[in-house]
Amino acid sequence: MTALAQAADADVAPIRKPGKPVIVHTPSFGSMAEATAWLSTHRAAIQAELHRSGAVMLRGLPVEDSATFAAARDALIAERAGYKEKATPRTDFGEGVFSSTDLPAAQPIRLHNENSYTLDFPGVLLFGCITAPVTGGATTVGDMRKALALLPPQLTARFAEAGWLLVRNYSDLAGMPWRKAFSSDDPTGAEEYCDAHAIGYEWLDEDTLRTRQLRSAIIAHPATGERTWFNHFAFWNARSLDEDVRDVLIENFGEDGLPFHTYLGDGTALTDAEVDAVNDVYEAVTVRESWQCGDLMLVDNILCAHGREAFSGNRRILVAMGEPVPLADCSPTTAPANAPYGE
Repeated sequence: MTALAQAADADVAPIRKPGKPVIVHTPSFGSMAEATAWLSTHRAAIQAELHRSGAVMLRGLPVEDSATFAAARDALIAERAGYKEKATPRTDFGEGVFSSTDLPAAQPIRLHNENSYTLDFPGVLLFGCITAPVTGGATTVGDMRKALALLPPQLTARFAEAGWLLVRNYSDLAGMPWRKAFSSDDPTGAEEYCDAHAIGYEWLDEDTLRTRQLRSAIIAHPATGERTWFNHFAFWNARSLDEDVRDVLIENFGEDGLPFHTYLGDGTALTDAEVDAVNDVYEAVTVRESWQCGDLMLVDNILCAHGREAFSGNRRILVAMGEPVPLADCSPTTAPANAPYGE
């Protein structure tokens, strides 16, 4: 390591406290150009800490709008990644910058790995606080290496062998319309995407598309080699829904018509106790830090899951996705498949 690299490492001093993500306080900068120069110089040290901790909050930067956020993104992330098979509403600010989510403030979001159901996904996420909420609203994170170690061994063995199955219903009435999810107004475009990405599908009517996709629940980080729990199984399982919301959805659409539902990869529905066990592990590994204006948080999307607390007041958190990773580079324990209908 050169003297310059050693100096750069010394300037990145992570603060570790129980129940919180790692925080690095940056120097005070007179301009965003100075800030991005510092981020570029210390990028290797920040990435090393990201691989160690899974998430790193950078505090003290003059990030105040989508333009300064994008500048910080470009200093930290070499390659942008797209948002595929969309699941939640987001505002697009251009240049690969989005709102973190436009879901209602009262609705908390459980831990999940971004795009865990796609065949390639963002390796890194960058969140930035433009307006801090009055109460709540932390972007929660959890180490999925720890989660894998805490899960009941018999349960992880079943998932390692069978993977997990995602069933989605794209509709204008509930969930995400297929036209928005697949960025196509032509049914053929959605079908071609599904065919190319190992997704089984059937049309229930011209506005309702049902898909099934088998994915690995456990993968390995391509850089560190560490195995992680990487999926949306509990996040999109009907058991994880608020009871009143679940009852209304099932009453109106039936269990087969839920916007999302998940199963063990062989189609087996896990018991309530088994789904609860997964959610209990997520809670056990969750850490949080209240947002301050200008904060950035890098999240390694394979090592760490993220979520959101309910909040009050205005909250403007931006997100950018980068460093795309093919699933094939992550030693999946279960090969992806389209889980076709009729089989």
